[in-house]
Amino acid sequence: MFFEKLYASMQEVNEPLSSEQLRILRDQLESEKPNVNPQSEFNYAWGLVKLDHHKQQIDGLHIMERLYKDVPELRRDCLYYLSLGSVKVGDYINARRYVEAMLKKEPNNSQALELKKTIDDKVTNDGLVGLGVLAGALAVGVGIAGALMRRKK
Repeated sequence: MFFEKLYASMQEVNEPLSSEQLRILRDQLESEKPNVNPQSEFNYAWGLVKLDHHKQQIDGLHIMERLYKDVPELRRDCLYYLSLGSVKVGDYINARRYVEAMLKKEPNNSQALELKKTIDDKVTNDGLVGLGVLAGALAVGVGIAGALMRRKK
């Protein structure tokens, strides 16, 4: 939660849509079939990413990846929201890759720069937490091994 409070870029992704809001986006898609407007698909995908369900978040990211490849006029927005969504699902490698691709084209984009800092901080923080857990597990293992060796004597 620390990062979500500190970085405005994460605030948007952590405000899930209501089921009614998502239904409206889905109904919009259905009403446009068979010629769905890419912007409607993008809106629905972003709605999925904002949800609290991992599978739906991943589904939303897959739609955005397809839109990035197929709809040149949405590439900029797709890169940003793919990066933001990837942070939400914990895929920091792709999050960094997407934001760096955006920064290649727009090196002074303040949103992308802030998001890159968020990703870097999150990776550092998660890495430190992981090291702490590993150190704790190692200490417990050493303690158990020491106790077992004392018993054998």
